[in-house]
Amino acid sequence: MIVLNGGSSSGKSGIARCLQAVFPEPWLTLGVDTLIDAMPARLRLGDEGIGFADDGEVTVGGEFRELEDAWIGGVAAMARAGARVIVDEVFLGGVESRARWEKALDGVDVVWVGVRCDAVVAAGRELARGDRVSGMAEAQAYLVHRDMTYDVEVDTTNTESMECAKAIASFLTSRGVVRGGAVR
Repeated sequence: MIVLNGGSSSGKSGIARCLQAVFPEPWLTLGVDTLIDAMPARLRLGDEGIGFADDGEVTVGGEFRELEDAWIGGVAAMARAGARVIVDEVFLGGVESRARWEKALDGVDVVWVGVRCDAVVAAGRELARGDRVSGMAEAQAYLVHRDMTYDVEVDTTNTESMECAKAIASFLTSRGVVRGGAVR
């Protein structure tokens, strides 16, 4: 399992798609956006769900946490069942967010990847996307990496997603995670 952690618009989803292209075996990609899209609309509006303030701050309530915990457990079960999974995450709670994943993934071989991007560059991508609250990328760019340690770190500020994916794949090949050590 690979967990990509980075702020909004840092390039995680692009890296995940590129990893799928370079690995010889199939990998699934799932992300926090997958979870949010699957939730009822009312949880994107109220205090108990997930909220997006005008300045880009993200808040989560109790119902969101309950569903998120179940989702994390389900993703962990898929990995335990043999699925190769790439998770695209935003650890807003820093090491506390990671600890929740670590608990669920106990016994699963996980590669933790930090996806960094300069806040100004991420903010520009966010604006171009048009599907994010302005300010999220800048607010999250450094917050999500606070006190974190990773197996691999990539920086998308000046590096394309495919090059970042190849660096991650090279690390996995060196650990023998990719079957036959081959990367496309």
